[in-house]
Amino acid sequence: MTDAAEQALQGATPMVTAPVPDLQLQLLIRLVGEDPKAKLPITLHTPGGVLYGDLIAHEAWKTEWARDLRRVEGDAAGLLARLPEAVDQVMGELQGEGGPHGLPQWIHLRDVTYLTSDAPVISRLWRGRLADVSGWSLGKPQAY
Repeated sequence: MTDAAEQALQGATPMVTAPVPDLQLQLLIRLVGEDPKAKLPITLHTPGGVLYGDLIAHEAWKTEWARDLRRVEGDAAGLLARLPEAVDQVMGELQGEGGPHGLPQWIHLRDVTYLTSDAPVISRLWRGRLADVSGWSLGKPQAY
């Protein structure tokens, strides 16, 4: 390494970078979040593949997730039913409301289909980090 390069590195401040969520998608999620009954068909591209379903409000997802957790049987069933509220409380304490500028950092879907090389995988509810969505479009794929 040259002396100039070494000097430049000595004065450099390390920087942590993270993927930036799509602003338009964040605003769309915020709008859907205003009506807990709203749903919007959407297709997402993520590092794990393509998935599609209905975009729903965080509150709607949390309500349905809590309902699913209450159906779990066993000794810890009562604890699981309280999990969605506990998660929201901790996240609120750590981040305040949403991410930077109060924009959502997570996306919530209902009636999800994951497209895989073998066969589609169906899931009732899905939650994903917005920073992991690399592309999206309104609507769901049409069968050829």
